[in-house]
Amino acid sequence: MTDRTAGRVPAPDPYDNRRQVLYWRLLARLFDPEEQAALESASLAVVEDLGLPPALLDPQASVDSVVQRHPELAAEFDGLMAPEPEEDGARDRAAEVRRAALASKVLLNVFASRSGTVTAEQLARWQSDAGWLERALGCRPGELRGGRGGAPRAGAGGGVSPTGTGVGGPTPDLSRLIPEIGPELGSIEAGLVQRMHLREVLADPRLASRLTPSMSLIEQLLRDKNNLSGVALANAKALIRRYVDEVTEVLRTQVEKATVGELDRSVPPKRVFRNLDLDRTVWKNLTNWDPEEERLYVDRLYYRHTGRRTTPQRLIVVVDQSGSMVDSMVNCTILASIFAGLPKVDVHLIAYDTQALDLTPWAHDPFETLLRTKLGGGTDGTVAMALAQPKIAEPRNTVVVWISDFYEWRTHELFESMAAVHRSGAKFIPVGSVTSSGRGSVNPWFREKFKDLGTPVISGHIKKLVHELKTFLT
Repeated sequence: MTDRTAGRVPAPDPYDNRRQVLYWRLLARLFDPEEQAALESASLAVVEDLGLPPALLDPQASVDSVVQRHPELAAEFDGLMAPEPEEDGARDRAAEVRRAALASKVLLNVFASRSGTVTAEQLARWQSDAGWLERALGCRPGELRGGRGGAPRAGAGGGVSPTGTGVGGPTPDLSRLIPEIGPELGSIEAGLVQRMHLREVLADPRLASRLTPSMSLIEQLLRDKNNLSGVALANAKALIRRYVDEVTEVLRTQVEKATVGELDRSVPPKRVFRNLDLDRTVWKNLTNWDPEEERLYVDRLYYRHTGRRTTPQRLIVVVDQSGSMVDSMVNCTILASIFAGLPKVDVHLIAYDTQALDLTPWAHDPFETLLRTKLGGGTDGTVAMALAQPKIAEPRNTVVVWISDFYEWRTHELFESMAAVHRSGAKFIPVGSVTSSGRGSVNPWFREKFKDLGTPVISGHIKKLVHELKTFLT
């Protein structure tokens, strides 16, 4: 190597340069809505060279509108930003630049700062774009924001494009990549809802029809329901009902998938096709095989036992209805109604702040239950315990689910009564946060006390609570 070549700087990689242009433009737009001419023109050149539509650079164009005009892009957005296993071999540098252009579009539409009053149309567009971001991360629309999290259906909300159906397969574990993305999306959505003139929107059926129900919107509706009347109240109830029905459908599926309980072989199996035990039927009739005709004659059909042994159980759900627990309250109220429909399960529902309310007569209908709740105020769990304890008639057949952040006025008194319930033989399940993916704050003093008691706080995905309850109740 000569002295002339020893200090030579390697030539810049054109693919890296293109990606950097796109990402620098994204950062500039996120922190300053004003255009920077050099970045805009360079990004346009990159996008056109890739054969992508210039609309990708228009911050006013939703992802839905881009995909409707260019339906071939729908498949590229699905799983666009999901972690992929490392593969040996040469990298497709051009494909990396293309993914950077598409990812920049989704990120800009979702995270760009907004100011001023938000219209129903703007909220719906943001929800749609957020749904595309969730799909790009390998999830279903609404899943990371703590919403329905189910497979999209025709006509359903959640920002599902008519040109795409969402990502199939199991939800990826994104915790190591972007652990706070779900709560941040929920926070942005909540901010948009708060900046709406919601009462005016609800009073106009045309505008109200553009609203897509979400946890943030439901929270605002529940807080303001006593100030609504006439058309506005009817539209608010319709949105709450629609959201409740969609979440109920998802949770009911999760409950049905959790198969627990011993098979009861004393109950004859139902003689229906879905219970046919084909392998056993063939095995038991092998003596009827005719080698000349090469045909098996079946004298008897055998069916699988599907009935399970169950004993009467009582489920007592106590819900903190303070503002910080709205997400958990909605999910667990719906979950209680699902278990109320199971045979031999006696469900009782109590909501509390500084006063307690027995909602058991409406436990089967989460919509009516939510309309009777009152969000906000302080928390005094001792008043709820005074209602719950007399309901524990047979401790061994009783489970008490207590949903709260456990920031209480009478801390020691409440914990001692909870410990007494646990020592009586009842199953006591403290729940800190039961959402699709949200974050919750639990009083650390209570968290440690429950851990020492042997009843650790359940926080995180609602599937954890579904599994716990199904295991005990059936």
